[in-house]
Amino acid sequence: MNIEALIQDLHALQATAEHDFRQADTQDALSQLRVRYLGKKSQVSQSMKFLGALSSDERPVAGKTINDVKRFLQALHQERSRQIAQAEKQRTLLEERIDVTLPGRPQAQGHKHPITQISEEIQRIFVGLGFSVAEGPEVELDYYNFEALNFPANHPARDMQDTFFVHDGVVLRTHTSPVQIRVMEKTPPPVRFIAPGKVYRHDADITHSPVFHQVEGVFVDTHVTMGDLKGVLELFVHEMFGSETKLRFRPSFFPFTEPSAEVDISCVMCSGKGCRVCSHTGWLEVLGSGMIDPNVFASVGYDPEKYSGYAFGMGVERMAMLKFGIDDIRLFFENDTRFLRQF
Repeated sequence: MNIEALIQDLHALQATAEHDFRQADTQDALSQLRVRYLGKKSQVSQSMKFLGALSSDERPVAGKTINDVKRFLQALHQERSRQIAQAEKQRTLLEERIDVTLPGRPQAQGHKHPITQISEEIQRIFVGLGFSVAEGPEVELDYYNFEALNFPANHPARDMQDTFFVHDGVVLRTHTSPVQIRVMEKTPPPVRFIAPGKVYRHDADITHSPVFHQVEGVFVDTHVTMGDLKGVLELFVHEMFGSETKLRFRPSFFPFTEPSAEVDISCVMCSGKGCRVCSHTGWLEVLGSGMIDPNVFASVGYDPEKYSGYAFGMGVERMAMLKFGIDDIRLFFENDTRFLRQF
C-alpha cells in the first residue's frame, strides 16, 4: 500500500467513525464503537503495521496522519460520552423529579399502648386526690417483698405469690408493696403515695401473665379509718368506670392488712344483670385493700397506737381488660398492630 492510499483510507475511516460516534445514544453503543475504531484490531491500530514498508521520507507523514486520526477519534469518543452521560442525567432528573408543591406523605404516628393509657389514667386520678408517685426496684430483697410485709418464713401466704427467685434472699418482686416499706422507712407520717410498676409471678393463662403491672396505694396518718379507704376507692371507681358503677367490699385476707377486703364493681359488660364474664353474679373483682397491719408499722418504726393507714393494690392489665372489654391478657403483649390500633 502506498502512502496516498493509506492516508485516503484513514480520512475515510475518520469521517465514517465521526458519523457513527455522533449517532450513538447510549454508553453501551459508544463502547462498542470505541472497540471497533480504537481497539487493538481496529483499522487505525492495524495501519501502524504498514509504516515499515514506507520510505524514510513517507514514514513521518503517515505516522502523523495515523496519530492525528487516533487523537481525533479519542477526543470525539470522550466528548460524546460526556454528552450521553449528561443526557441520561437530565432524563433521570425528569423521570424522578420531585414536585415540591405536592402535599407530603404523612408518617404513621404511634399511639400509647393500652396498658400505658390505663396506668396514666390511674395515676392521674390518685395524683388529683393528693397522692404522690413512688418507685422502687424490680429485683427486690426477700425482706422487703415478704418479711417486712408480715410474710414470715414458711408463711403459707408466700405460696400465693408463685415467686421467681434470683438467688437466696433476692427475688423478682411479686407486687409493688415493697415500695410501701421503702418509702415509710425513710418518711415519717403522714405519707400518701401510689407505687406503679412491673411485677413478676410464675403464672400464665388468658387472664394471667408472668410479667404484669400493678399500682399500690398507701395513706398513713392519725385517725385514718376504713371509711376513708372506702371513700377514696369509690371515687376512683366512678372516675375510671363511670358514676353509675356500683361498688362492694368483701371480707378477705392479706398478710399486710387487717381487716382486709376485696373490692368488686358491678359488671361493666352487663351492668350488673349477670353474664358469662361475671359468671352471672353481676360483679367483677377489681382490687384488694385493707387497713395496714400493725406488724408492718413495726417494720418501719411507726407507732401503731398513734398512726393508722390503709393500702390498696390493683392490676393495671385487669383494669384495662375491664375498661376496654378485652378477654385475653396475652393480646397486650403480642404487638399485633390490628389490636393496638383500636386504642
